[in-house]
Amino acid sequence: MCPEMVTKSIGFIGGGRAARILLGGWAKSKSWPREIVVSDPDERVLGQLRESYPQIVAVPDGNERATSQDIVFLALHPPAIARVGAEVKAAIKPDATIVSLAPKLTIARLTELFGGFARIARLIPNAPSILAAGFNPIAFGAHLPAAEREVLSELLGKLGECHVVAEEKLEAYAFTTAMSPTYFWPQLYELQSLAESFGLSAKEAREGIWHTMCGLLATMYSSGFDRAAVEDLIPVKPLAELEPSFRAAYRTRPPALMEKIRPN
Repeated sequence: MCPEMVTKSIGFIGGGRAARILLGGWAKSKSWPREIVVSDPDERVLGQLRESYPQIVAVPDGNERATSQDIVFLALHPPAIARVGAEVKAAIKPDATIVSLAPKLTIARLTELFGGFARIARLIPNAPSILAAGFNPIAFGAHLPAAEREVLSELLGKLGECHVVAEEKLEAYAFTTAMSPTYFWPQLYELQSLAESFGLSAKEAREGIWHTMCGLLATMYSSGFDRAAVEDLIPVKPLAELEPSFRAAYRTRPPALMEKIRPN
């Protein structure tokens, strides 16, 4: 099957995890943009991206070319975005769209950092987008035209679900969708290893965990049972005595980090 070409050109300022995830999702869904320019000062990072996606243009010595594309993704941490804004604002095309992938910096603040440029959106991507199975909430700035919103929604829809949300909810989504795999992957990999040590093959363990995870989410959200009824469905709880420490970690660690990424 030939890839479906997206007519807009794309620039990434930053070639790290976020860029790799979005590129992977577009490749998986066979929806490759017309041109993708990725800038990053780390040649190793760019080399890894070129190896996986040889069609990208990799630029190690400045952000101006990436910034001059139709849609510019800021794949940087907030402090780096603040530094880059002053450097590249002159290279932004008047009809371009800037998409920030970072928490904390609001659309209003980004507009200030980019010299009054206001055609801005903010996106919180998550890791399953690399398989075109993500959940990616987006907030649009008031000055971003409807036509450009549609283009972004279509482009990001190739990565999975893309829902338009209120900007003030993006940091909450960062914890709920972007970071949530980190809550579960360590436990599931341990469960995989444990199942194999008890005699299941790797394939049998994967199948069992896959279907069980799908089913437990359906039980939580589609059964009509309340929490107590759901948790009462399984009589033997091997980690029951550890649950208080799990709950305490959820109730203390994320709120502390939330205070750091919450917009000032």
